[in-house]
Parts: sequence; structure tokens; C-alpha cells
Amino acid sequence: MKFKTIAEAFNHYRTSTLEEIETRAAAIKKEIGTDSKADIDALNIELEGLTQAKANLAEKRSSQEAMQNNGNPNNTNNTNTSWNPITRMDIQTGASHQQGDILASREYRNAFHKFMLNQPLSGEESSVIIQAQQTFIAEKRDSSFMSTSSNSAVIPTGMLEEIFKLAANEGGILQQARRFNIPANVAVPVATPSAMAEWHVEGEEVDPATVHTTKVTFAGHELMKVFSISAAARSMSISAFESYLQQELSRTMITALQHAAIHGTGTNQPTGLLNTPINNFSGDGNYKSFVQAIAGLHRGYSMGAAWAMNNSTLYNQVVAMVDGNQRPLFNQATDGAPDRILGKPVVIDDFLSDDFILLGNFQYYAMNYPQSIMLEVSRDSSFRRGLIDYRALAVADGKPIISEAFVGLSLSSV
Repeated sequence: MKFKTIAEAFNHYRTSTLEEIETRAAAIKKEIGTDSKADIDALNIELEGLTQAKANLAEKRSSQEAMQNNGNPNNTNNTNTSWNPITRMDIQTGASHQQGDILASREYRNAFHKFMLNQPLSGEESSVIIQAQQTFIAEKRDSSFMSTSSNSAVIPTGMLEEIFKLAANEGGILQQARRFNIPANVAVPVATPSAMAEWHVEGEEVDPATVHTTKVTFAGHELMKVFSISAAARSMSISAFESYLQQELSRTMITALQHAAIHGTGTNQPTGLLNTPINNFSGDGNYKSFVQAIAGLHRGYSMGAAWAMNNSTLYNQVVAMVDGNQRPLFNQATDGAPDRILGKPVVIDDFLSDDFILLGNFQYYAMNYPQSIMLEVSRDSSFRRGLIDYRALAVADGKPIISEAFVGLSLSSV
């Protein structure tokens, strides 16, 4: 059965049981991953309706629990059957819940940190945590129903962006790469450099140009990190705890993704550029080597290309290079702009080996995050040591979109 709108799909599944909803959702996921002729748009509409229906069931249960916790015996049997998650309003009373992206809201950000610190939550804060867990399941970037425990919560959107900004200050090609937030196992068309415009004769008919695309399909690899802090952290302020989490997750999770963008094997992890068939040159470390590398880059990718190397290669070899007229190859910027070699910016990535340089348009390397980072807290495993354990779990995949957009230059003979 095909649905034209999410509301139509929701109304169809609104009275279904949780088991029926999850069974159908699993079938859709399997169909998307195995049937090349599947109607992706129609299935996504149905899946969104299913997730809204599941969220509706959770809203009913949370409303019952909240009423019971507030000690209102007259409302314990109220199942809130008039709640519509599409409009986010109660049909009978007209009451509305929080609008917009709940994961980006200030209320959720505060509730998240208090939840992780085991500080007392108000009824509204408890409600926003539950609602966010269900929103996470229902998001289009996670096409499966991922189970969430009562001790887990999704990293707030604003905090996640701060983590990426913090990582960006450390450089690396991952900061230059394209970033997706789409479901895993869905083929995504990406445009390749197209032919330039043609001069037109007045009055003549113009045929539409064919846009050449390539497709990339991302898997869903799990990235996990467990770390512990003292139970005394419960007394930390929200801002101090948030700063700690940003530093910890940037140092561990994002750094692992940066390493994978270079060295990833493609097996249970992203595919790195060094495990991709690209053009490689062995230069003698002079001006001509860099010219040959640029010449080896396929047409259309030079615009927007950059040089990537580690700090040692830059300062031990490249900085001292000059051309035939004794002009420096490396141009250090003084106005805050990136340093350049032959007019192209330099990116420092310390995961690259010494004496090796990557030249490429890093917008043709992509990292996909079908699921945001989820943080789970446990106060059981470290009971004897007075510690609190945190487990960060993310799902991601990365790979070159077009391998011919990159060239490798080895200076090992220098």
C-alpha cells in the first residue's frame, strides 16, 4: 500500500501495536537495502508515518507516567488518544508541545546535561528527554528503529556543532570534506564537474545539458568510546560539564573519524584516501614535482583543490623549496587566509605520513552521519571505584566519491 503523505501513513498506523509498527519498519528497511527497484520516496513517506505512529504511542505512555508522577489519580487512565504528532497539538484541547527541532532547543540542552549528571529533573525536563529520544528514532537520518535505554540521550544539536567546530580548529581533511546526514544503504547521486557553457547564436534552440552524476552508497559503521569520570562530577555546573564533554568527544570520536578519512580500510569502518586507487607520483622534491602533481589532477577538480600534508613534511621539506628563479614555492599568508603552494591552499593533517602529500578536491570525499552521537551513562560498573561511566556511540561511514579527484605525491626520495 502506497501513501501520498506522511499524515495519511500516520493515520493508517495510528492504531497499530508497537510490534506491528516495528515489523513493518524492518521490512521497509530490508526492501530499501536489497531491492534496486524500490520506490524510495514512497517507502520513506511510509517509514516516516510509522515513526510518527511509534512516537505517538510513546507520547501516550509518557503522558500517563507524568500524570502518575504528579499524583493526579483522576487522570491515570487517560491515554491521550487525541494527540496528533503531525501537528504536535491535542485535538480536543488545542495544547501544543514544543515546536521545531527539539534536539536544538535550549530546554533540551539543559535537560540533557542534568540528566547525564544525575541531577534532579523537573516534570517538563523529564518530558523533553523522553520526547527527544523518540524524535531521534523518528529522524530521517536514522531509517531503522534503534532501541534506546532509559539511561541514554542524544547529544544536543548545538553541542554537536560545537564539537565539530572544535575539531575544525585542529585542521585535517575531514574539515574540508562533504558532510551528509542521510540513511545508510541509500544511493546518493552527486554531480561531477560538467562541461562549461557554450556561446549561443541568437534565435537558435538550446538543448538542455546532461548533468553527469555518480552515485555513492554509505554503510552504517558503529564508532564507540567509553570513558569514566569521578562521581564528584555530579556537582559540576552545566557549562563546565558541557565543556568537558566537548573536549572528550572531539579528542576521541572526531579524531577517530579524521584518522579513518586517511587510513580507513573500508571493512567495518570508513574507506580512507590511502586505501583508494588514485594517481601517485614519486617526485625528487623540487618545483617540478609539484607541477607534475597538479598536471596529474583530472580536469574539473583543480578548482577548489588543496594540498594536504603533515606538519613535519611542510616545515622540513616544503618551506625551503624554491623554483628555478629562487622564488619560494610556499607562500605564507599574513592576513588570516590559508597558506598556499602554487596558488592552492595548504591543509595540515597529522595523520598523513612524513614525505607524502595529497592533492585533491576534498569536497569529493564524503562522511555520512545517519545517526547523531548518543551518550549513555552507567553508575553500576564502577560502583567500587566511585566512578561514572559514559559510552558514546555514533554511526558513520566515509569514502571518496570520485577517486580521480585526488593525486598522491611522494617525496621520500628527497
